[in-house]
Amino acid sequence: MSFKVGSQRNFKLIKNKHEQDREEDYYTDENYVVIKKEKLEETLPILEKMVMSDRDIIPKRKITSMVWNGPIMKIAGYFYLEDIPMQDEDKIKKRLVLQNEKEKEISIPLTDITIDKLNLDDSIEIDDLYLWSGFEGEINFAAITLNNKPLPASTYKVYLEIDISLNEDIKYKKIYPLGNVQQFLKEDFYTAKMEYFSGKQEMKYNLLATYDVGEKTLKLKSTKLKDIDPSKVNLSQSKKDSFLYKLMKSKGFRGLYKLFKLLPLNEKKVLFASDSRNDMSGNFKFVYDEMVSRNLDLNYHFMLKKGIDDKKSYKEIVSLAYNLATAKFIMLDDFYPMVYPLKIRKNAELVQLWHAVGAFKTFGFSRIGRPGGPSPKSKNHRNYTKAIVSSKNIAKHYAEGFGIDNKNVKATGIPRTDIFFDDQYQQGVRDSLYEKYPFLKGKKVITFAPTFRGNGQLSAHYPMEVLNLEKLYHSLKDEYVFLFKIHPFVKNDFSIPYQYSDFFYDFSSYREINDLLFITDVLITDYSSVCFEYALLNKPMLFFSYDVEDYVQKRDFYYDYQSFIPGPLVRSTETLIKRIQEGNFEMHKIKPFVNYFFDDLDGKSSQRVVDQIVLGMETEE
Repeated sequence: MSFKVGSQRNFKLIKNKHEQDREEDYYTDENYVVIKKEKLEETLPILEKMVMSDRDIIPKRKITSMVWNGPIMKIAGYFYLEDIPMQDEDKIKKRLVLQNEKEKEISIPLTDITIDKLNLDDSIEIDDLYLWSGFEGEINFAAITLNNKPLPASTYKVYLEIDISLNEDIKYKKIYPLGNVQQFLKEDFYTAKMEYFSGKQEMKYNLLATYDVGEKTLKLKSTKLKDIDPSKVNLSQSKKDSFLYKLMKSKGFRGLYKLFKLLPLNEKKVLFASDSRNDMSGNFKFVYDEMVSRNLDLNYHFMLKKGIDDKKSYKEIVSLAYNLATAKFIMLDDFYPMVYPLKIRKNAELVQLWHAVGAFKTFGFSRIGRPGGPSPKSKNHRNYTKAIVSSKNIAKHYAEGFGIDNKNVKATGIPRTDIFFDDQYQQGVRDSLYEKYPFLKGKKVITFAPTFRGNGQLSAHYPMEVLNLEKLYHSLKDEYVFLFKIHPFVKNDFSIPYQYSDFFYDFSSYREINDLLFITDVLITDYSSVCFEYALLNKPMLFFSYDVEDYVQKRDFYYDYQSFIPGPLVRSTETLIKRIQEGNFEMHKIKPFVNYFFDDLDGKSSQRVVDQIVLGMETEE
């Protein structure tokens, strides 16, 4: 075996350094000097010194692949300098460099790969001397800056930079155009939108990619289309009376509450209050139905709003103060800001029937000191007299998150999971869904249900470009349908391309995700608590967590994420497709996961909530 290592002009130099070697150790082949394998190791150091000082360096490069998905570009190719060895990965760096007219640069590292991983055309031959000349990279231009904002508005030309450091004295660094990439741009251009969301800024850009004929490289133009502060948009028409309204909602409300506390406590009054739902669904429905089914001598009152921004009337504020002050049982199911400054009266119960199951990502006071976390002085959640959880194993996390005593957290189970043990209910749901959506029949169902990105409702978004819809469609459409169940907080625009509308369906507005789980064959989620409910069905799930390092760093979890999830972690569309096609779902993880996060698997959580919290029955240890 032998290797081409240099041009004929250097043959004499090599021979002079190895006069003791035999003539047959080296021979010429057209314009190259060829060295036998056994002589390569001792010859390369000489060749390195020789070529690095040679002014006639010839670059060899080619972009072999450039694939776009929204603002994400995947690129691959090779880049080497003739006569310069590239057999040690640690001595080579390749980057994309974006230069604009203001001479500002953005440098993006590329991953070095061996040339055999490029799937080169048979007509292209690259000597093993340039083993590590290959590269690949994935660049998301919608989150390219240090603070994950889109590519700043400007026009950029894209270059390849090669940086070789063979030793302290021998270094080479230079940028070159990409070469002709016009073939990778349909109709000679490509365009995509780029978005950014935070509590104080909402931006939209347009990205245009073209080929610069004169420079022989890729040209990118980023144009800013929108830049607003969402907190100052869509303000209520009540601004004229905002001072009076704010006064009524704060001091007036608290004053009325104290006044109404002078009235007797109504031992039969149960108040269901929510600022996240305007109907009796979720845990509310199951607890209420359980109480009604027992014919308990109770009076029920309801104060339900679709969201925190859904304005309460003056009459509703007065009614809320009265009911909170006189009810024996106050049931909440989510964050409810108006109740937290109040001192709950003696013998009354403020019960948090928290909507989520299990303990996954940190929340509440577990997030003190983290982005979006509460102030240590916050009163939020701290006045709950009871909170429910699915297992004693996680009670401590809820006590910490709510800032309440451990003894106030009750492992009753989560009422809305009772339907996972009710075969008749499940069959009824399936029949109803199949009748309403006949396209669900005859194919397997994939449900995509990720949580949102951002620190709260104002900044909530999900970057749909991380999914390659085209690849999913062509790979899975014959066997599956794909349902989107996007979090209701998510505000960025998303529409299913018409050419894929026989495979992708948007079920984001469908209220109860648990009902969709009964017709789901594969669940794809990330950091959402939906994995707890779905695990009860013992069906496969995948965790599409493309940003897991960033999410762990900023949000954190109660458990190590990789060892916690009851299914495979996937980070790309390609891996997602492969796992589904191969049926490799790591199903053995589900049973121990369920046993840890659920104390009781009997469908009687609603009964335990009523028994332990409403009727005050003691639990058996």
